[in-house]
Order: sequence, then C-alpha cells, then structure tokens
Amino acid sequence: MNEKRSLGLAVKRGFLGRCPNCGEGKLFGKFLKVVDECAVCHEPFRHHRADDAPAYLVILIVGHIVVPSALWVEQLFHPPYWLAFSIWIPLTLILALGLLQPMKGVIVGWQWAQRMHGFDPNHQDEIELMKDAR
Repeated sequence: MNEKRSLGLAVKRGFLGRCPNCGEGKLFGKFLKVVDECAVCHEPFRHHRADDAPAYLVILIVGHIVVPSALWVEQLFHPPYWLAFSIWIPLTLILALGLLQPMKGVIVGWQWAQRMHGFDPNHQDEIELMKDAR
C-alpha cells in the first residue's frame, strides 16, 4: 500500500523550489529546468508534465492583480500615459517572471502528491505499455 502524500506540503515545497518529497533538495537546476532527481532523497522528477499550466496560472494571477489595480489607479488619479506605462509594464513583467518558477514548482509538487505522470511507483511508462501490447 502506498503511503499518503500531503498535497499542501508538497505544493508549499514546490512553490519554494524544493523537493516535494523531502523538502531539502533543489527542484530546479536552472530557472525553469526541473532536475532529473533530488540530490538528497533521489526522488525522480524527469517524468513530470508541467507543460503550459504554470504559464496559465501566472497569467491568471498577474491579470487579477494588475488589471483591477490599474483600473482603480486610473479612476482615482488619472495619471498621464507615460507614468501609467512606466508603472504597469515593469510591474507586470516582474510579477510574471517572479511567479513563473514557483508556479511550475506548485504543479510538479501537485503531480507528485497526486501520483500523476510516473510519480506512482506502480506506474508503467507508455513505452513499456506499448511493448506489452505487442
């Protein structure tokens, strides 16, 4: 029987860029490149499937922060266009780039906790399944 994995803890560790299993090892080798396995507990990560989900989450979060804030500031202060652009464009870029890696970590942590995409020890790869079907 497989032990229960804490979704909240795995997502928190992923957000912080740590291994969702042990919380000690680094999850990323480069800015968005997930390591093949944890250097501490040797949990494999090469089969994760974060794909576009982190980018969609970042767009959702940043959009819900920047758009209402920009509308509120515009209604109250009517700043000149140059000032609005000099505030909102850098803020949008900073938030988007700052959240991209943590959101990818959240997705990998969530997949690990839910035993998705090969994080289940009883999982067979699609290649193995195709070989067995022959």
